[in-house]
Amino acid sequence: MKLKIILLFLLVANLIAQDEYSFRVAYGKASPNALGDIISGSFGTHEKDLNVIALDGGYQLKESAFELPMDIYLKGGLSSFNESAVNRDNVYEAIVYIKAYWNFDFWENRVRVGLGEGVSYTSAILYVEEQEAIDKNDNNSYYLNYIDFSIDFDFGRLVNYKPLHGTYIGWALKHRSGIYGLINNVKNGGSNYNTVYLEKSF
Repeated sequence: MKLKIILLFLLVANLIAQDEYSFRVAYGKASPNALGDIISGSFGTHEKDLNVIALDGGYQLKESAFELPMDIYLKGGLSSFNESAVNRDNVYEAIVYIKAYWNFDFWENRVRVGLGEGVSYTSAILYVEEQEAIDKNDNNSYYLNYIDFSIDFDFGRLVNYKPLHGTYIGWALKHRSGIYGLINNVKNGGSNYNTVYLEKSF
């Protein structure tokens, strides 16, 4: 069933291909590690089976910004956090953010490193955020800062199939935090989810 949905997604995206928009489907799991640890390669998996399914859409604001190999997008998304492993209902998230992709072209392929910054609002406090607040005597908040860090490659170019050019496979970190107390006095709390994704430019 999942394969059929992915194939349908690719078909529709290719039919309306213009490269001004993007759409991403991601799946991932919670990590107990801090942002810096994850970026340095220590991904980690939370002891509870806490996972997320996320959909993001974007509009390209600028291609080759500042005459650099950098594309800038305005993005928004919805996520569903499965917390059944801790006997809770799903938590839903809405995000809005600006994301820049730095493009590396080599060996007839493209690798992108992306960094997004914006805001996140959840329908309830995530389990990992609640537990961290308890451990660190911190506060909780539905509204937090959002960071989206990613790295991916163009699958279409890799397999040399032109209709799939602009179809990216990669890893992204979904990060929520209070920026050391700047947002709602959340000093050390937040959450990190490592995800794998499929993204299509169209």
